[in-house]
Amino acid sequence: MKAILGEKLGMTQVFDDEARAMPVTVIKAGPCRVVQIKTPETDGYAAVQLAFREVPEHKVTKPLAGHFAKAGVPTHRHLVEVRVDDATKFTVGQEISVADVLSKGGHADVAGVTKGKGFTGVMRRHNFSGQGASHGAHRIHRAPGAIGACATPSRVFKGMKMAGRMGGERQTVMNLEIIDVDAERHLLLLKGAVPGSKGAVVLVREAVKSSG
Repeated sequence: MKAILGEKLGMTQVFDDEARAMPVTVIKAGPCRVVQIKTPETDGYAAVQLAFREVPEHKVTKPLAGHFAKAGVPTHRHLVEVRVDDATKFTVGQEISVADVLSKGGHADVAGVTKGKGFTGVMRRHNFSGQGASHGAHRIHRAPGAIGACATPSRVFKGMKMAGRMGGERQTVMNLEIIDVDAERHLLLLKGAVPGSKGAVVLVREAVKSSG
């Protein structure tokens, strides 16, 4: 298994051997605990369920508390299921750290929920250039313009770029270079930005389309 849950701490910069500044995202990845193991014989597929961010028992529902108690694992805030090739390599209650999953110099894919922007217009949501601001243009500078197709087919096509809710969607950023892995402090430094705000939970896994 090459995946782990983590918390986005924010962004900073580090310098390489040639004194070039690189923007990096700092993620507190793990430690995670194995709560459940699914096998092809019992569930039809092989997967491992990971738990992240331990919380008091009264902060989870009773069914979820029973699920953790059955595994002999303290209650956690987040659960995620990760497919694996061979589930027999794992045991319930096993702790998985960032050093077990990723290594310096490799590449990773990060999935998270983007920042919510609320209801936005077409200029912000779809990068429209806007309309002219010359004399006689009235107050339509940020308006989308015509959206219909006249009498035929007398409707608005599906997928038309219009104003609406922006952000708050699951997004995956691929092939981020792993700048450093701090096993003692469970820190992961990735080159570039990842989805979500500070404190957001992200899923980090080994890149599936690594560019080398």
